[in-house]
Amino acid sequence: MADEAQKKPHLSALVGHTNGLTKPASLAAATRGGGGGGGAAAASKKLVIKNFRERPKLPDNYTQDTWHKLHEAVAAIQSSTSIKYNLEELYQAVENLCSYKVSATLYKQLRQVCEDHVKAQILQFREYPFPVCCTDSLDSLLFLKKINKCWQDHCRQMVMYPKDLELFLEETNCLYAAEGQRLMQEREVPEYLHHVSKRLEEEGDRVITYLDHSTQKPLIACVEKQLLGEHLTAILQKGLDNLLDENRISDLTQTYQLFSRVKGGQQILLQHWSEYIKNFGTTIVVNPEKDKDMVQELLDFKDKVDHIIEVCFQKNEKFINLMKESFETFINKRPNKPAELIAKYVDSKLRAGNKEATDEELERILDKIMIIFRFIHGKDVFEAFYKKDLAKRLLVGKSASVDAEKSMLSKLKHECGAAFTSKLEGMFKDMELSKDVMVQFKQVPSDCVYMIKLQEVFKTFYLGKHSGRKLQWQTTLGHAVLKAEFKEGKKEFRVSLFQTLVLLMFNEGDEFSFEEIKMATGIGRKNTLCTTERVFQDRQYQIDAAIVRIMKMRKTLGHNLLVSELYNQLKFPVKPGDLKKRIESLIDRDYMERDKDNPNQYHYVA
Repeated sequence: MADEAQKKPHLSALVGHTNGLTKPASLAAATRGGGGGGGAAAASKKLVIKNFRERPKLPDNYTQDTWHKLHEAVAAIQSSTSIKYNLEELYQAVENLCSYKVSATLYKQLRQVCEDHVKAQILQFREYPFPVCCTDSLDSLLFLKKINKCWQDHCRQMVMYPKDLELFLEETNCLYAAEGQRLMQEREVPEYLHHVSKRLEEEGDRVITYLDHSTQKPLIACVEKQLLGEHLTAILQKGLDNLLDENRISDLTQTYQLFSRVKGGQQILLQHWSEYIKNFGTTIVVNPEKDKDMVQELLDFKDKVDHIIEVCFQKNEKFINLMKESFETFINKRPNKPAELIAKYVDSKLRAGNKEATDEELERILDKIMIIFRFIHGKDVFEAFYKKDLAKRLLVGKSASVDAEKSMLSKLKHECGAAFTSKLEGMFKDMELSKDVMVQFKQVPSDCVYMIKLQEVFKTFYLGKHSGRKLQWQTTLGHAVLKAEFKEGKKEFRVSLFQTLVLLMFNEGDEFSFEEIKMATGIGRKNTLCTTERVFQDRQYQIDAAIVRIMKMRKTLGHNLLVSELYNQLKFPVKPGDLKKRIESLIDRDYMERDKDNPNQYHYVA
């Protein structure tokens, strides 16, 4: 009985309201009860926890009556009529039902009411399908009026949507701004980018499920701005180099896709992409310790960036063009050496005894080398070393394949023009001519024994066959076969003539100094002039010829205009100081003279 007495005040409070929709008074009663003893409790500073009271039951028919009122209110909203119940009372009624675990049933009922309303709206149009002749159905004008009314009702109801959307976007903006700042500090770049992709996908799903489609663009833009747009530079500075170093294809693909969504994102990615190529490539080119493997590392690096562009950057032309510019920049930071090493690399691939590649693989390697060759400025340096190595391969018989040699010449001709390869092609013609000459020379009877006599005999024979020509012996390109006896047995060496002279000295002794070998063989500075120095000499002749050609045509020209014309005509890199020296040299040799009143003006001397 005591329990019953305790329950009655709470039930009466719930049912006593005229609408039967007030909140249970248990909390209020408890508050009032606790207030009476508040002073004593505060004075003694003790916390008293009373036994939990049993929850009161809902009155009979409370759920049914409440649903009836809610149904009427929803129907009034759907029909655009006034609601006869107080909205606060309706809200309180829903809260009461939910607190008593009736929320699932209530949700199903509300959902069904909404579905029935939509189906009813659609059904009225399905029953009257655009009639023209039928008198029992709506005519076309009435049909269009009804469609228009539905659309106007929708537009009127949507007026409030943008206002609520602004508040929603502000909250979303604040949420992702804080999240972006926090996660950029906590996570690595790949993990952060995965999170951004996940957030974009989640927001896209929310729009489809809960919001109007017009919300999608501003909402997604908000996420992109706060999680990506505000951190573009920080993301790339923190993690792009690592992604490229480790060749993380999937993460690079995601980076490109996400940055392409943000205004200016692709441009920032392009800048960092270029800087990475320049920095990485420079470490390959400028370090002399890497000269041995420079060309192979350049080829591997080029393959790597090509693969990234194709797979990750969707063959974007901007990335391709900037990659080419970056390669050209870093590969020429060390003048001449890359050109020399590329020529020597080609020599190693075309030399006989190279079993590393089949003919097809060799052709692919040569194609890749030509791509690197396009980036170098000092192509005349490449030509000089390539010509020297080609001569050795042909004269010593060390060429792996005549077809491969001619294929390489064809590539060079296509890239640089016929003038670039004319001397190289002439070597093959000379080799064919040499075979015929040697066949004819062997038919000439001779009792000469000594090599020096043989040279004189051959000279007489050659000039007799080709009158008007000059025969010059290229001793640096000659070769011989030496037989040597060692304790382990006999050996044969195929060596150059200079090497032959040095080795023969050791028949007279076991040890010689450098100066002794130099004096005995007569190999001096003129014979050992390096290929690079010969290139520089040739460049001086070309500069002189270009200056005379320009001045002969212009007669009078200022210094700056002359230098500008020279840069346009010369096909190799040259410093302003070198041009000034050649101009001074031509003035001293009376090819041109300075103007008496203006020292920066030159006149051609006929």
